[in-house]
Amino acid sequence: MIKQVLKSVILKAATDYNINLSDIEILEPRAEKFGDFATSIAIKIAKNYEKENPQRIAKDIAGKIKSEMIEKCEVAGPGFINIFLASKYLQDQVSKINNDGEKFGKSDLGKNKKIQVEFISANPTGPLTLGNGRGGFMGDTLANVLFACGYQVDREYYINDIGNQIKALGEAILGEGKKYKGDYIRDLSKKVKSKTAKMAGKEAAKIIIKEMVKPAIKKMGIKFDNYACESDLYAENKVSKVIENLKSEDLTYGKAGALWFGSQKLGDDKDRVLKRKDGQFTYFASDIAYHLDKFDRGYDKVIDFWGADHFGYVDRLKLALGALGFKDKLEIIIVQLVRLVEGEKEVKMSKREGKYVTLEKLIDEIGLDVARFFFLMNAAGTHMDFDLKLAKEKSQKNPVYYVQYAFARIQSILAKVSSKQQAVSSKIDFSLLKEKEELDLIKELVKYPDLVTDIAQNYQVQGLPFYAMKLADKFHQFYEKHRVISKNDKLTAARLGLISATAQVLKNCLGLMGVSTPKKM
Repeated sequence: MIKQVLKSVILKAATDYNINLSDIEILEPRAEKFGDFATSIAIKIAKNYEKENPQRIAKDIAGKIKSEMIEKCEVAGPGFINIFLASKYLQDQVSKINNDGEKFGKSDLGKNKKIQVEFISANPTGPLTLGNGRGGFMGDTLANVLFACGYQVDREYYINDIGNQIKALGEAILGEGKKYKGDYIRDLSKKVKSKTAKMAGKEAAKIIIKEMVKPAIKKMGIKFDNYACESDLYAENKVSKVIENLKSEDLTYGKAGALWFGSQKLGDDKDRVLKRKDGQFTYFASDIAYHLDKFDRGYDKVIDFWGADHFGYVDRLKLALGALGFKDKLEIIIVQLVRLVEGEKEVKMSKREGKYVTLEKLIDEIGLDVARFFFLMNAAGTHMDFDLKLAKEKSQKNPVYYVQYAFARIQSILAKVSSKQQAVSSKIDFSLLKEKEELDLIKELVKYPDLVTDIAQNYQVQGLPFYAMKLADKFHQFYEKHRVISKNDKLTAARLGLISATAQVLKNCLGLMGVSTPKKM
């Protein structure tokens, strides 16, 4: 990983200053003239010294940087050190990528660590919709990234199969309530045999999971390792046990006939109800029990993808788990809403009114590759407009098509040579790759391993589709200016090796997203 190597090189050059490897940040400059990478470590060091000039520190460190991978260093601005990679280092990376193959980008960052990723977990009251797709594809992709970084990863779907929403579902089926509407309610009313709202809701929820949710998940290309039910927590007395744990930590009290969690003294804005005066436990109590059960199963870290309507529950759950000994073990990623647009027109949706586009229908209309790629293009915390018109576009305006076309074009070129081995032979002279577009393409290729490890730590999966688009762009720029197969056999071999490496990295990147790499388009 190039950033980690650069950090070590800079640390060695900065031995006169009291810094650690974690203090060094490697940045990517805004413009080519500022180099391939940069660091602001001199500015950070100067803050610890009174009247010290960061530019002087930067010049001192830059003058001591010695590495075959670096062609030169320049000091710029208030004390940035701009780093220019050596051509020979870049050329050498092409054979490394081809030799590593599908292993390129993988690491042992998470060796011997066990992580659970819980996502989708939609209430079993209807089909999966667009919002479920966004969190679903993000969760699945993050799990892929974590696995590539050596973590033991389990995917889990949590089913809230008890509570008011299940009763309301039953009421809708029995014609006693209007919270849920749509053709599926009418279909369920023909299948459900129970005559009370509570039992009808439970029966319907099981049908929904079996006939609507699981088929949609299969169509999404997702395989869960486990489906956990809220009802099991009560059947196994786990909610009562967690209440006893909180009581033993002196974190509960009774008031107005209810049992409360004293979260305010832990930093919450107010205390929270665990058990209502009617004797029913709250969802909050269930959530604490559910997450304690996860840690009882041996996970070092738990990552949840939640809908925007659950934002207010994040802090209280983390406080409760922290009080029970699991501080900083839970990461909750809030996934914002999706707005479906076609051209300039918004497609209105309401699950309760029965007006929505199911995830299955969307995938049927645009294809799985497009659905996965598009849903991954926006950070989870930002609102998203899903452009149906662009998703249907079968041209290079569509980013998925643009990236896949780059891969297919490479496969077409490689098919013209007698043996693919010619493109990856260790005897190839990669020093012949000297053109700007060739080196720019390699510079993009070598960034991939750092991207994967960064996502495994910051969970920003939207970095993958944008990297894929940028890499495809660099390839297209190279291809438009230079012939791969020419009368110069040695140069041809080097360029075949370069595009083979490009295809491999595209395949690895798209593979993490669950997007295919067609050889023909």
